[in-house]
Amino acid sequence: MTTANKITISRILLVPLFIVAVLYYTDGGNEIYRLIALLAFAVAAISDGVDGYLARRYNQHSELGRILDPLADKILLVSGVVLLSLKNAPYLERIPIWLTATIVSRAVLLVLGLIIIHHTCGKVTVRPIMIGKIATVLQMTCVLWVLLKWPAQALFIIAIVAAFCTGISGIIYVLEGIRQLSASPSSSPTER
Repeated sequence: MTTANKITISRILLVPLFIVAVLYYTDGGNEIYRLIALLAFAVAAISDGVDGYLARRYNQHSELGRILDPLADKILLVSGVVLLSLKNAPYLERIPIWLTATIVSRAVLLVLGLIIIHHTCGKVTVRPIMIGKIATVLQMTCVLWVLLKWPAQALFIIAIVAAFCTGISGIIYVLEGIRQLSASPSSSPTER
């Protein structure tokens, strides 16, 4: 078990703490819960960069890491955007529903694509792309923005850019999945 994988697992374990803290905060407005949620999310978001750096810097790439790291991102971000797109007034602003739908749809599409490619081809090759990383950072920014209670007008602008990057990265990943399926011998027609 590499250090990078341990950090990724720790990030996954922070998600329930984040969820519970947000739920308690939006139930009664006790600021300590908002601060716990903010801290849990911020530490998890920062650890995303740290585990990637460690994997690259110290050559700690592993198959487990290739699976866990994007899974940890999806769990953290989907839980954050879904929770914060609910009606949490008067305590927190809402992340726009259309951004949540874009993020969740892309995540579901990617997971289904991975399952299909793995089943059909036996192996899936996933290479992170820059616009996908930008989308992740912008999504994390939206969650942190709401938790920090910063102005909602700026949140809307960040959400538009996040949705655009999320959608474009989703299209690129789908095209790459189609390319992998097309290159597989199991995608060729069979003789009768």
